[in-house]
Amino acid sequence: MAFALPVWLAVQEELLRHTDSGSDTRSCFDDLDDEALFQMFHLTRPCITFITETVQSRMEDTQLQEEKPELPLDAMVMVALNYYAHGISSAAVLQRVGLGQMDQAAAIIAMVSVLIAGLCDQFVSFPLARDAKANVAVKVQELCGIPDVLGVLAPAHFKIRASPYERSSFRSFVNTLGYTSVVSQIICDSEGNVLSVESCCVGSTGEQDMWEASDKGREIEKELLGQFWVIGGRGYQLSKNVLPPLAAPGTDSENRFNQAHAKILDVMRTTLGSMKRRFRCLMQLGFAKEATLDKKSNIIKTCCVLHNIAMKFSVPPPPAAGKIEPLHQGRQVTSTAEVNPEVLQARQKVIERSFSLAPSSPDPPGDKTTEEKE
Repeated sequence: MAFALPVWLAVQEELLRHTDSGSDTRSCFDDLDDEALFQMFHLTRPCITFITETVQSRMEDTQLQEEKPELPLDAMVMVALNYYAHGISSAAVLQRVGLGQMDQAAAIIAMVSVLIAGLCDQFVSFPLARDAKANVAVKVQELCGIPDVLGVLAPAHFKIRASPYERSSFRSFVNTLGYTSVVSQIICDSEGNVLSVESCCVGSTGEQDMWEASDKGREIEKELLGQFWVIGGRGYQLSKNVLPPLAAPGTDSENRFNQAHAKILDVMRTTLGSMKRRFRCLMQLGFAKEATLDKKSNIIKTCCVLHNIAMKFSVPPPPAAGKIEPLHQGRQVTSTAEVNPEVLQARQKVIERSFSLAPSSPDPPGDKTTEEKE
């Protein structure tokens, strides 16, 4: 279960008190000033301290402690965070921790990724308390006008390299935009906190197929989280809990609904853009094979955990270097023949109750462009 805000505030206060107390325990991060820390890791000192101590606790609770790492824990975290931030291991960091070979760095990154990815249940999760879920839904409605929404659902594609000589495998990685990728199903809230991330699949996997096969999809469709919607793009089928846009809006109300839908869906685009700016390893995950996707999945999950931690510590992402890439649209789901009539009626009620009248403000829901959080 994710930590509540008061817990996070207490954690931050404790860390700051610990930092100011002049502890004799020194870290390899201590020799770097705050500006250098952000440039090298895209994170702040309190955030890095929290991550290091959390990884230490995780290592003590797992069998990995028996492997006797060749580096101190803080040095291992330094190597991994530097890779996540830049997609490569910088010579300055490797020299600082005393590593001379890239394969050693790769092994350390893989080990740290296993540890942090294993924290998903703690740091990446839906709110479970009734009031907490209601609060998430209220914030979504305030943003776009759609009621009873618990999250935004989308496929997150991450570029990889695959061998063109293995033709069948290569084709399986090619997505509908024509490049090779792996894809993970991600759900976030209206503020950009990641609520769910599934293991990655080959890039040709369709959104609906991923949803139906996912643990979170089955959980939500069984309404184990309550009677809430998740917002999905055009690649998802309308169901009692998944709300895609209308394929062919024919009225002003339906057009306003689609505008509102686009506005909340844009939060996911902003979230993924922010993650890829902070963790540039996600821009290119390197060589991949179908049989060995666990390492890629661990890195994606790790970046989601670290993203949520950075959000709680209010750490801004690095400045944008260009436009944020659009969400992967996937294949349009057009057939409604198998959709339960009650589901169609439920969506129509949302449209009629929330979008039948034009808003009094000059800007109807969805007209304002979602700005990226800095």
